Amino acid sequence: MTLSTISALSPLDGRYAGRLAPLRPLMSEQGYMHKRVQVEICWFIALSDAGFAEFKPLSPGARTYLLGLVKNFSEADALAIKEIEKTTNHDVKAVEYWIKSKFEARPELRAAGEFVHFACTSEDINNTSHALQLKGARDQVILPALDGLIATLRRMAHDWADVAMLSRTHGQTASPTTVGKEIANVVVRLVAARERIAGVKLLAKMNGAVGNYNAHLAAWPDFDWEAFSRKVVESPEPFGLGLAFQPYSIQIEPHDYMAELFDAVARANTILIDWSRDMWGYISLGYFRQRLREGEIGSSTMPHKVNPIDFENAEGNFGLANALLRHLSEKLPISRWQRDLTDSTVLRNMGVALGHAALAYHSLGIGLGKVELNEAALAEDLDAAWEVLAEPIQTVMRRYAVPGAYERLKEATRGRTVRAEDLHALIRSLEIPAAEKDRLLALTPAGYTGKAAELARRA
Repeated sequence: MTLSTISALSPLDGRYAGRLAPLRPLMSEQGYMHKRVQVEICWFIALSDAGFAEFKPLSPGARTYLLGLVKNFSEADALAIKEIEKTTNHDVKAVEYWIKSKFEARPELRAAGEFVHFACTSEDINNTSHALQLKGARDQVILPALDGLIATLRRMAHDWADVAMLSRTHGQTASPTTVGKEIANVVVRLVAARERIAGVKLLAKMNGAVGNYNAHLAAWPDFDWEAFSRKVVESPEPFGLGLAFQPYSIQIEPHDYMAELFDAVARANTILIDWSRDMWGYISLGYFRQRLREGEIGSSTMPHKVNPIDFENAEGNFGLANALLRHLSEKLPISRWQRDLTDSTVLRNMGVALGHAALAYHSLGIGLGKVELNEAALAEDLDAAWEVLAEPIQTVMRRYAVPGAYERLKEATRGRTVRAEDLHALIRSLEIPAAEKDRLLALTPAGYTGKAAELARRA
């Protein structure tokens, strides 16, 4: 069978392939190889500048050529590395051999070929490559997607700040809010979650087979390898990696930062699962309508259906993403003794986890772009729920020390159909100042929204 979007095992590379194009160059195996080449070249150039008599500084032409190998890395290059791997049965060694093969026509580089992968264990290359992959995915895909959702939700919160809406705590009628305020709640939560994702330091180590610079010091005992490694890791790209230095490790970087990052992404996703479900419910209540698309079908047998499929798709993919992200965060920081390989195959699924998250962000954005507010339905719901004014009436009664305020309103409203005239009769009977009676008599469910509009505009 020829591999294509219709024969792909994963829907991320099949049905949804087009939506994940920005993530694929970063988190695919080709993306992983690309970062490995970048790390090897960066380390090689840095070694040439370390002052070793055996490895003189590279010429400007050689540096330009080496950086070109990184910049112009292609699918053909990745396939060439895979071909080498068929012999080596070792993916990092295949990258090393591929780089050396690119030195054949350049005597300056060919003479220095043994400094490719010098003193490195495979994990020195892999952990830095994973960090670079996550850096790209976070900065180019995850954060921009969240920023887009935040901007959309903030605009909706401001536009509908004054539109009153019946709350439904425990699924029952409750004190009114506004549509904008409910959306503002999501904005504030999501902004905080976004900041946590952006704030995670992406760590990397380059310290040898068990984290002690053993091989490095065997070659040059008097050289400050830790300072050199830190410089390579922390210096800006392209001559450094632009990451945060991890000074303590076993063979592998401990992956604690990965757990922190994946947990942070999962928290943002959980907020959006919550919102996807709320939107599904609001559409069900008729608070929102979905704009129709020509030719779209909601049900194969019920012609009237306009299903909230984008919110359902988002919820499902957020769930898949979080299941994987949480496994990653729980598993990756655990490694037997100085290392075991259980992390290797798991790490290859980082792109799958982030792919489901990216797909969910896309679906949610599409869904939000299709909804229209049904203000008539909101107003009708409010006008049928006068019982929600029991709260302000009994609160004012308590202010003026009217005995049994709560109990009287409970008796008058709980489990009953409450009409405006019933509440007005009760208000007129109260022994409270006339101005307070007038204020309560003027109150409607739609007008009882507290600071909701102000809070919505502040988000």
